[in-house]
Amino acid sequence: MIDIARERRVQNAMPWIAVALLLLVWECASGLVKNSALVLPAPGLVVRSIAAHYDAILSNALQTLFTSLLGFAFAVVIGVVIGFAIGIWVRLYKGLYPMLVAFNAIPKVALMPLLVLWFGIGSVPATILAFSLAVFPIVVNVATGLASIDPEMEDVMRSLGASRFEIIWKVGIPSMTPFLFASFKIAITLSFVGSVLAETVAANSGIGFLMQEASSRFDVPLVFAGLIVIAAMAVIAYAGCVLIEKRVTHWSRHTGKRR
Repeated sequence: MIDIARERRVQNAMPWIAVALLLLVWECASGLVKNSALVLPAPGLVVRSIAAHYDAILSNALQTLFTSLLGFAFAVVIGVVIGFAIGIWVRLYKGLYPMLVAFNAIPKVALMPLLVLWFGIGSVPATILAFSLAVFPIVVNVATGLASIDPEMEDVMRSLGASRFEIIWKVGIPSMTPFLFASFKIAITLSFVGSVLAETVAANSGIGFLMQEASSRFDVPLVFAGLIVIAAMAVIAYAGCVLIEKRVTHWSRHTGKRR
């Protein structure tokens, strides 16, 4: 019989074990590379760089966090609205979905010259780029969730006299909720990608700007420090989405099995 408490402890320890193995491989690889400080700095060197540039990293990390979360918030609001609309009305789906796919296919870095021309250098282009990367997964998953209503359940609701709105409210939204939180977990990480991408191209603050400045000085440990900070913020934001998902969709057997 499986010891549930022991299995849970093992599962909780697995991320830390994976991180430890990654650091070990990183340390070994760094030792095999010539001029490792300029190519692949060891983890200890990166940690010292974080300590030495703590104030600059913190201020720029807060800027990146702000633009990423703001872009994600806009993506949630607009993505849910558009997803609901195209998930409910087939004609709107036929009209808008091709344009959404076309917009998502555009390399977002190609938008930066226009964003800089329209809004200048600063937080606005980073927020817009974060939004543009995060909104599409939300739209698709919301529309897919609404389209996944069980036809038999829908027939039963109609036979009981339920209106279209009542079917969507009582059946569509519960079936869509797991899809919604799945999209949130994808979108929150993409929002960080968008912010950092914008900051490396046209910004005067943020982790992307810090990494660009560090690379121009060949300060490779600081570049790696920026990468670690971005990854850490994205993981924490992802974990926040998972925590909210557990509380909101605790009734879902599918969610329970994943956890």
